Amino acid sequence: MTAATTKGLIIVNTGNGKGKTTAALGLALRAAGQGLRILILQFMKGQKNVGEYKALGRIGLPITIRQLGRAGFVHSRACETLDIAKAYKGLELFREALTGGEYDMIILDEINVAVSFGLLEIEDVLAAMADRPPNVHVVLTGRNAHEKVVAMADLVTEMREIKHPFQQHIKAQKGIEF
Repeated sequence: MTAATTKGLIIVNTGNGKGKTTAALGLALRAAGQGLRILILQFMKGQKNVGEYKALGRIGLPITIRQLGRAGFVHSRACETLDIAKAYKGLELFREALTGGEYDMIILDEINVAVSFGLLEIEDVLAAMADRPPNVHVVLTGRNAHEKVVAMADLVTEMREIKHPFQQHIKAQKGIEF
Protein backbone atom coordinates (compact mmCIF):
# COMPACT_ATOMS: atom_id res chain seq x y z
CA MET A 1 0.00 0.00 0.00
CA THR A 2 1.38 3.42 -0.90
CA ALA A 3 0.73 6.62 1.01
CA ALA A 4 -1.84 9.00 -0.43
CA THR A 5 -0.66 12.20 -2.03
CA THR A 6 -1.16 15.43 -0.14
CA LYS A 7 -4.80 15.83 0.78
CA GLY A 8 -6.53 18.66 2.57
CA LEU A 9 -7.85 17.29 5.83
CA ILE A 10 -10.99 18.15 7.73
CA ILE A 11 -10.05 18.38 11.41
CA VAL A 12 -12.51 18.80 14.29
CA ASN A 13 -11.62 19.88 17.84
CA THR A 14 -14.67 19.46 20.05
CA GLY A 15 -15.73 18.49 23.57
CA ASN A 16 -16.39 20.22 26.88
CA GLY A 17 -12.75 20.50 27.89
CA LYS A 18 -10.45 23.46 27.42
CA GLY A 19 -8.04 23.64 24.51
CA LYS A 20 -10.01 23.43 21.27
CA THR A 21 -9.02 26.87 19.98
CA THR A 22 -5.58 26.57 21.54
CA ALA A 23 -4.94 23.32 19.65
CA ALA A 24 -6.10 24.91 16.39
CA LEU A 25 -3.78 27.89 16.96
CA GLY A 26 -0.89 25.50 17.60
CA LEU A 27 -1.70 23.76 14.34
CA ALA A 28 -1.73 27.14 12.57
CA LEU A 29 1.70 27.91 13.99
CA ARG A 30 3.04 24.54 12.84
CA ALA A 31 1.52 24.98 9.38
CA ALA A 32 2.94 28.51 9.04
CA GLY A 33 6.36 27.12 9.93
CA GLN A 34 6.01 24.79 6.95
CA GLY A 35 5.11 27.66 4.63
CA LEU A 36 1.35 27.23 4.58
CA ARG A 37 -0.93 30.27 4.47
CA ILE A 38 -3.63 30.28 7.13
CA LEU A 39 -6.93 32.09 7.65
CA ILE A 40 -8.60 31.98 11.06
CA LEU A 41 -12.28 32.96 11.15
CA GLN A 42 -13.43 33.34 14.74
CA PHE A 43 -17.19 32.88 14.91
CA MET A 44 -18.94 34.44 17.92
CA LYS A 45 -15.76 36.21 19.06
CA GLY A 46 -15.15 39.93 18.93
CA GLN A 47 -12.82 40.71 21.81
CA LYS A 48 -9.68 42.41 20.50
CA ASN A 49 -7.88 41.97 23.83
CA VAL A 50 -7.47 38.18 23.49
CA GLY A 51 -3.91 36.90 23.27
CA GLU A 52 -4.12 35.21 19.89
CA TYR A 53 -5.57 38.29 18.20
CA LYS A 54 -2.94 40.56 19.70
CA ALA A 55 -0.02 38.19 18.98
CA LEU A 56 -0.99 37.49 15.38
CA GLY A 57 -1.10 41.22 14.76
CA ARG A 58 2.54 41.53 15.86
CA ILE A 59 4.29 38.63 14.17
CA GLY A 60 5.09 38.28 10.51
CA LEU A 61 3.65 34.83 9.89
CA PRO A 62 1.26 34.09 7.03
CA ILE A 63 -1.71 33.88 9.40
CA THR A 64 -4.74 36.13 9.00
CA ILE A 65 -7.32 36.31 11.78
CA ARG A 66 -10.82 37.77 11.48
CA GLN A 67 -13.31 38.03 14.30
CA LEU A 68 -16.98 37.62 13.43
CA GLY A 69 -18.79 38.29 16.65
CA ARG A 70 -19.69 40.92 19.15
CA ALA A 71 -17.37 41.92 21.96
CA GLY A 72 -19.46 40.00 24.51
CA PHE A 73 -20.13 36.29 24.68
CA VAL A 74 -23.19 34.59 23.21
CA HIS A 75 -24.35 32.30 26.00
CA SER A 76 -27.43 30.54 24.71
CA ARG A 77 -29.69 29.75 21.79
CA ALA A 78 -31.44 33.08 22.44
CA CYS A 79 -29.25 34.82 19.88
CA GLU A 80 -30.17 38.04 18.20
CA THR A 81 -30.49 38.70 14.49
CA LEU A 82 -27.12 40.48 14.63
CA ASP A 83 -25.39 37.29 15.81
CA ILE A 84 -26.96 35.29 12.99
CA ALA A 85 -25.94 37.92 10.41
CA LYS A 86 -22.36 37.94 11.69
CA ALA A 87 -22.20 34.13 11.56
CA TYR A 88 -23.45 34.06 7.96
CA LYS A 89 -20.94 36.78 7.06
CA GLY A 90 -18.27 34.40 8.39
CA LEU A 91 -19.63 31.54 6.30
CA GLU A 92 -19.53 33.78 3.22
CA LEU A 93 -15.91 34.74 3.99
CA PHE A 94 -15.14 31.03 4.29
CA ARG A 95 -16.63 30.34 0.86
CA GLU A 96 -14.67 33.23 -0.67
CA ALA A 97 -11.44 32.02 0.94
CA LEU A 98 -11.99 28.50 -0.38
CA THR A 99 -12.38 29.68 -3.96
CA GLY A 100 -9.75 32.44 -3.79
CA GLY A 101 -6.75 30.12 -3.63
CA GLU A 102 -4.99 32.37 -1.10
CA TYR A 103 -5.04 29.94 1.86
CA ASP A 104 -3.80 26.41 2.49
CA MET A 105 -5.57 26.08 5.85
CA ILE A 106 -8.76 27.69 7.12
CA ILE A 107 -9.69 27.50 10.78
CA LEU A 108 -13.37 27.97 11.63
CA ASP A 109 -13.05 28.74 15.31
CA GLU A 110 -16.24 28.12 17.34
CA ILE A 111 -18.28 27.23 14.24
CA ASN A 112 -19.56 24.11 16.01
CA VAL A 113 -21.08 26.31 18.71
CA ALA A 114 -22.54 28.66 16.09
CA VAL A 115 -24.33 25.66 14.57
CA SER A 116 -25.49 24.24 17.92
CA PHE A 117 -26.84 27.68 18.96
CA GLY A 118 -28.77 27.98 15.68
CA LEU A 119 -26.74 30.85 14.25
CA LEU A 120 -25.90 28.71 11.21
CA GLU A 121 -27.79 25.83 9.63
CA ILE A 122 -25.74 22.64 9.43
CA GLU A 123 -26.74 22.12 5.79
CA ASP A 124 -25.25 25.53 4.88
CA VAL A 125 -21.98 24.65 6.59
CA LEU A 126 -21.85 21.26 4.87
CA ALA A 127 -22.58 22.86 1.49
CA ALA A 128 -19.69 25.29 1.97
CA MET A 129 -17.39 22.41 2.97
CA ALA A 130 -18.41 20.42 -0.11
CA ASP A 131 -17.00 23.18 -2.33
CA ARG A 132 -13.52 23.08 -0.83
CA PRO A 133 -10.54 22.39 -3.05
CA PRO A 134 -8.97 18.99 -2.30
CA ASN A 135 -5.70 20.50 -1.03
CA VAL A 136 -7.10 22.94 1.57
CA HIS A 137 -7.11 21.88 5.22
CA VAL A 138 -10.16 22.96 7.24
CA VAL A 139 -10.25 22.97 11.04
CA LEU A 140 -13.56 23.31 12.91
CA THR A 141 -13.55 24.05 16.64
CA GLY A 142 -16.13 24.33 19.36
CA ARG A 143 -18.28 22.24 21.64
CA ASN A 144 -21.13 20.11 20.35
CA ALA A 145 -19.77 19.26 16.90
CA HIS A 146 -22.70 18.13 14.77
CA GLU A 147 -22.72 14.41 13.95
CA LYS A 148 -22.62 15.21 10.21
CA VAL A 149 -19.44 17.27 10.70
CA VAL A 150 -17.89 14.45 12.72
CA ALA A 151 -18.83 11.96 9.98
CA MET A 152 -17.17 13.99 7.21
CA ALA A 153 -14.01 14.73 9.20
CA ASP A 154 -10.67 12.99 8.73
CA LEU A 155 -9.54 13.70 12.30
CA VAL A 156 -11.71 14.35 15.35
CA THR A 157 -10.34 15.14 18.80
CA GLU A 158 -12.61 15.49 21.80
CA MET A 159 -11.29 17.55 24.69
CA ARG A 160 -12.63 16.25 27.98
CA GLU A 161 -12.58 18.33 31.13
CA ILE A 162 -11.18 16.51 34.13
CA LYS A 163 -10.34 19.48 36.34
CA HIS A 164 -10.66 23.23 35.75
CA PRO A 165 -9.67 26.30 37.83
CA PHE A 166 -13.26 27.60 37.60
CA GLN A 167 -14.25 24.72 39.89
CA GLN A 168 -12.02 26.32 42.54
CA HIS A 169 -13.53 29.78 41.88
CA ILE A 170 -10.38 30.97 40.12
CA LYS A 171 -11.16 33.65 37.54
CA ALA A 172 -10.09 33.41 33.90
CA GLN A 173 -6.36 34.04 33.60
CA LYS A 174 -4.76 36.35 31.06
CA GLY A 175 -2.73 34.23 28.63
CA ILE A 176 -4.61 31.05 29.54
CA GLU A 177 -8.29 31.69 28.81
CA PHE A 178 -7.88 34.86 26.77
